[in-house]
Order: sequence, then C-alpha cells, then structure tokens
Amino acid sequence: MTTLDLDALDFTKSAGLVTVIVQDATSGTVLMLAHADREALQKTLDSGELHFRSRTRGLWHKGETSGNVQRVVSLTPDCDGDAVLARVIPAGPACHTLSQSCFGDPALQPDTLAALDQTILARAESLAAGNTTKSYTHKLLSDRNLRLKKIGEESAELITAIADNDRERIAEEAADVFYHILVAVRATGIGLQDIRDVLARRAGER
Repeated sequence: MTTLDLDALDFTKSAGLVTVIVQDATSGTVLMLAHADREALQKTLDSGELHFRSRTRGLWHKGETSGNVQRVVSLTPDCDGDAVLARVIPAGPACHTLSQSCFGDPALQPDTLAALDQTILARAESLAAGNTTKSYTHKLLSDRNLRLKKIGEESAELITAIADNDRERIAEEAADVFYHILVAVRATGIGLQDIRDVLARRAGER
C-alpha cells in the first residue's frame, strides 16, 4: 500500500472530513463514496483496510460486521487535497444492499479486459488443480509452442488488417492479439494488473 501524507490534506472544507471515493483496483469499478477524518485515515494506514468517519456512526471499519472489508492498494489525494481516491481489493459487496457497487448497474459496466483476464486466471487455476476441459484457453495454457505460434499468427493478421485499413477486421484482430497475449503471459504467472502497473509507471515518460 502506498503512503498518504495526511498533513497535505485539507480537512477544513467539510468540518474535519475529506471525501473518499472507493474503486476496485482490479476492475476499475467505482464501489462507494464515504468520508474520513484524520483519525480514520490513520487507522486505514495502520491496518491496511478502509476506515471512515460518519456523522451518525462515528469512526467505523468497513466490513467489520459483514466481513466485506476493503484492503487498500493505494490512496491518492486529488489536486485540492479535499478528496482521496482509495483503490482497494474488496472481500465482498461494497453496498449494504449486497450490490457490488453503491452506484448500481451503471458502475458495473464490465471492464472486458479485466473480465477476460479473470476468466483466463480461472482456467489456469483449474488446470493447475489437474482439471482439463475442451476449452481453447486450456489448450493454449497446456502448450507453450502453440501459445507462441498463435501470437505470431494473430499479430500478422492484425498487421495485414491495418495495412488494408479494414476497420472492422482491425478491431477483431486486435481483440485476438489481446486475448492470446493475456493467455501467454498468464502461463508465466503474469496478469493484466501487472501490465497495467508497468503502463502506469511509464505514463510520466510519455
């Protein structure tokens, strides 16, 4: 978990509180919004799990009763220092209604790459447990040479589609390349989030 400089936050605008926007670190889904004071944020830093301050409930630990805790990956203040983006790994639904997000269906529009990566991970774990199916993903995960061959083939097809300026084929072939790359890197223990982390580190270099 990254550190957070509490002295850099502005607790004066909302009577000692800052807004905390909670986001699923894996899918990018916005889970909930709450508030925290300095004590709550310090508890969060000390425990690695989100704590909030409510005008009615006082200091509270998210998931303390339900078990649906939110393990913090990073805490990032906004430009004004009066709000914090908390990226978390949730242990369960964020909302008291047992919905994944307090914002309902609009917030749950799928991150298709993250969903694909999770499916590939499930296939890899199934294979590691000794289970085999006729799924194409299992076949790829079981055959290193096939994985490498397919990346080459799909990349060549994408290059051809781009050369032909065929927009529909470009999108289709790019999707095939993404899929085969995710399977190939998953076979080595690398997932989509690892790739995202590298891209995030490189963002300032562009």
